[in-house]
Amino acid sequence: MTDSEKKEFVNPIDKDKITENPSTLPYAHTVGGAVIKPTKEGVVRSRALNAMEEQTDMQLEQIKEQIDLLARQAKEIQDRKELAAMIYSAKMSFKPEINHIYHLYLNEAEETVLSIIAPDEWAKPKFKEFLYTVKLLADHTWEVLAKG
Repeated sequence: MTDSEKKEFVNPIDKDKITENPSTLPYAHTVGGAVIKPTKEGVVRSRALNAMEEQTDMQLEQIKEQIDLLARQAKEIQDRKELAAMIYSAKMSFKPEINHIYHLYLNEAEETVLSIIAPDEWAKPKFKEFLYTVKLLADHTWEVLAKG
């Protein structure tokens, strides 16, 4: 052999890009190997953050709906309380019974009057203004059935 034939073989592939243990590589080392793509930490965090924001926004919306419902219920109770105060301060010549229907009027002297006679049952209107048709509930508040 000549000197030129004895020259050492020089691998053209960079030593940093080959390994003796291909199973330790973070990527496929053969053509038929599974494609392994390293995930980017920012992408994973972004997806997790988006999922978290979507969940918390949904929960906050549910709480807002519950608050709105409670506010409406509180307003209805307050309205019933004010109506009850108006009716109990009205003139009445009978004792109201639970689950019975009554009618609230305003007379010429601007006083409220509770009556058992409906607005359409009067031959000649006796009062200045019809205000409400109401029903006495078991808790002694009043449900408005009709407004004048």
